[in-house]
Amino acid sequence: MKVVVGASSFGEGSQEVIRILEEKGITLVKNPYGRRMGKEEITEFLQGADGLLAGLEPLDEDVFQKCPDLKAIARIGIGMDNVDRQAAEQYGIKVSNTPKAPTEAVAEMTLTALLCICHNLISADRNVHNGIWKKEIGRSVRGLRVLVIGYGNIGKETARLMEGMGAEIMVYDKFREEVSTCSLEEGIKNADVISLHASGKDEIITREMFRHMRDGVILLNSARGGLVQEQALYEALKSGKVSAFWGDALWQEPYDGILRECENAVLTPHICTYTKSCREHMEMQAVENLLRDLGV
Repeated sequence: MKVVVGASSFGEGSQEVIRILEEKGITLVKNPYGRRMGKEEITEFLQGADGLLAGLEPLDEDVFQKCPDLKAIARIGIGMDNVDRQAAEQYGIKVSNTPKAPTEAVAEMTLTALLCICHNLISADRNVHNGIWKKEIGRSVRGLRVLVIGYGNIGKETARLMEGMGAEIMVYDKFREEVSTCSLEEGIKNADVISLHASGKDEIITREMFRHMRDGVILLNSARGGLVQEQALYEALKSGKVSAFWGDALWQEPYDGILRECENAVLTPHICTYTKSCREHMEMQAVENLLRDLGV
């Protein structure tokens, strides 16, 4: 049985997952590119494969049609936007993900980004490196009104961490009215900080939404770039309507977009889950899911 790996960093934190697969007699072929594969690359890579340990490579009906041996896809991570699950079902391909494994790492990273922004850590470091000794007054997390959009595992943990530091938490979840404490419009209007943890591809922070935000709001996005209207965000950063933005899931990756012009945009290369414990947990869970779905 052959299993291929789309995720470029698989097994770097621990060889245990590779050992488990090899003990099952599985031939494992790792990503040869060291980056996310395009559609043609993943289609060629999947030839003769029974299973895929998936990253964010595009997996649609066209790919499945050309890969008749594929029986199971185990996504290493939460997001499933790159997988056409309806098409996978039509082709008899089982699909799984690891929804709980990234929770702590992503929530910690989100809080870290907020603290860096509030305490001017990045600009202070840049100034000292450039020979500028400048002290700026920052903000405390205590007392900030934080709107958490999306209240799954990560949103809930992020809210818990920030509330523990004295922030006032508002919650909006389109799919879970019972946990929402405000409407989206009400939350946007009153928030000092907006933190995105929603699923799906629909744009949430539209151009219109920026008009309703408080001046100087901080916007955090660990979920998906497409949840925010990029051009409108650029304009809001330039005008100061949004005082700072942090994004780890960007509109295209590698990112080469307009926000690189904004010094008040903190941009990271999709590394929220890049802690040793998180990667090990996600990879182990994905391997267990794959072995189950392959019947090994």
